[in-house]
Amino acid sequence: MADLYTLVGPLLRKLDPEQAHGLTIRALKSRLVPGRRAVSHACLEQNLWGLRFPNPVGLAAGFDKNAEVPDAMLGQGFGFVEIGSVTPRPQPGNPKPRMFRLSEDQAVINRMGFNNQGLDAVAARLLARPRIGIVGANLGKNKDTEDAASDYEKGAAKLAPLSDYIVINVSSPNTPGLRALQGRDQLEGLVGRTRTALDLASEGAKRPPLLLKIAPDLNDEDLADIAAVALSGALDGLIVSNTTIARPPSLQSAHASETGGLSGAPLLAPSTAVLHQMYALTEGKLPLIGAGGIAGAADAYAKIKAGAALVQVYSALVYQGTALIERINRGLIALLAADGYNNIADAVGAAHRGK
Repeated sequence: MADLYTLVGPLLRKLDPEQAHGLTIRALKSRLVPGRRAVSHACLEQNLWGLRFPNPVGLAAGFDKNAEVPDAMLGQGFGFVEIGSVTPRPQPGNPKPRMFRLSEDQAVINRMGFNNQGLDAVAARLLARPRIGIVGANLGKNKDTEDAASDYEKGAAKLAPLSDYIVINVSSPNTPGLRALQGRDQLEGLVGRTRTALDLASEGAKRPPLLLKIAPDLNDEDLADIAAVALSGALDGLIVSNTTIARPPSLQSAHASETGGLSGAPLLAPSTAVLHQMYALTEGKLPLIGAGGIAGAADAYAKIKAGAALVQVYSALVYQGTALIERINRGLIALLAADGYNNIADAVGAAHRGK
């Protein structure tokens, strides 16, 4: 697989990013992409929310918006896969072009705008798949919906029986007004209504855990408010973080001034700093998923030591392909052994303990 991507990757990167992504999805659906044997080691395994994660490396939302290839991506060695973001009704998203590679910076800017085929299409695909491997669903709202919570309620009700966990995404910078929902008053109402919808949809069965994905650009007061909502019992975990609207002065690409969310290498430090802060604010009482800028085992380990029980990647796949998953997991095995940890759970939050 590594040799295949060495050959195909440069060709894909000559295409428009969205076109290249579409070709990749079609190749995965057609089983033209060979699978990879997942790295297996006891030190990587964890049980969280009643789910057994074979390794901590997951695929972030945004790659498989329409649940077309979750099993194909699990077959690339991921420990879990997150589909979406999905909105109740199909929507085309923002005008093109809306995705840009910043190759000099190992980064991506996107302003997709929750383009997806809608809940019915996604639910049909999830219903048809075998329930093997961990697949979560990331929920968004339609651009023209005024009562935002109603969209998350619909998503939770529809996908609760079909998903291993549910994520409320109110942190994308590409839907007007969405990030304002991270304020405490609005967030409490939205999370409460979504959780109630989950409970009703899961009656008589195990309710999937409810997570919130947050932005990396929040101030201290916002983060404290989110932590308070999480610790109230309304949430089962957090994903830290989504893309950033910041533009570091170090960016070299000609696309650096494009509007949208920046992901990839420049996001590593700021997203890890927010993760570190959220672990402290939540007192290590609920699992966190670290996302943003991970391009190797050292990056993933930094997230884990900052407080992440799991990590997610996406943008680095554009530049390295899915061989990255194996490299991260094998690297983590070596790093854990070097620090004397028997299991990854022992390393979570180590930076807070001076280790």
